[in-house]
Amino acid sequence: MVMVAPIPTNTSPPRMTTEHDILILAQWLSPAFPVGAFAYSHGLETAIHSGAIATACDLQDWLTCVLSHGSGRNDCILLRAAYRSGPQAALDEVNQTALAVSASSERIRETQLQGSAFSQTTSAIWGSDKTEFCYPVAVGHAAAQLWLDVDLTAAFYLHGFVSNLVSAAVRAVPLGQTEGQRVLAALIPMCDQIVQETQCTTLDDLSSTAFLSDIAAMRHETLQPRIFRS
Repeated sequence: MVMVAPIPTNTSPPRMTTEHDILILAQWLSPAFPVGAFAYSHGLETAIHSGAIATACDLQDWLTCVLSHGSGRNDCILLRAAYRSGPQAALDEVNQTALAVSASSERIRETQLQGSAFSQTTSAIWGSDKTEFCYPVAVGHAAAQLWLDVDLTAAFYLHGFVSNLVSAAVRAVPLGQTEGQRVLAALIPMCDQIVQETQCTTLDDLSSTAFLSDIAAMRHETLQPRIFRS
C-alpha cells in the first residue's frame, strides 16, 4: 500500500519544491480532478444560445472580458486572500465575500459545489482540511496548507477555469478542437497578466464590469432547453 506523507501545517517551514508544486497543481486543476467542472458553463450557454458567441473570435473576446474584468480576476483575488488568511474567522470572511460577489444563484451553486468536491478529494488524499468553501477559497486554503507557491496556484487555477469554458464552447457552439485550443493558447498571456496584477490585492480590490457575462448567468436560470448547470 502506498502511504501519503502528512502535509505540513501553516506554521511549518516550506519544504515542497517548485517541481512538486507544479505536479500537484496539474493534478488539482486538471479536467480529471472530480469537481464536476464539465457540468458548468458559467453562463456561456446562454450567450451561445442567443447568438452572441458563434465563432472562435467571439469566444475569445467573451473569455477575455470574463478573465480580466469579471470572475477570473475576482477568483484570483479570492484565492490569494484565502491563501494568506490565517485564522478561521478571516477565512470565513473571505468565503462570505466570495458568495457575495457571485452574480446569480447558479454562480453560487457552481462555486459551492465545486469547492466542496475539491475539498473532499484533497482531504482524502493529502489530509488538508475538509471544508465547504467556494472553489477559489478552497483551492487557496489547500495550497497554503501544502505550502504550494501561490502564484503558480493562481496561474493553474485561471488556466483550469478558462479551459473548462473553452471545452464547454467546443461542445455547445460547436467549435473544432483545434479552434478551441487556439483560443485557449491565446488566453494564456492574459492568465499570466492577471496573476501578476493581483499579487498585492486585497478583498477591497474585488470588482466586476463583465456585465454581459453576469446577465447571461442570470438568464441561464430559466433557459430551456439547456445542457449545463450554469
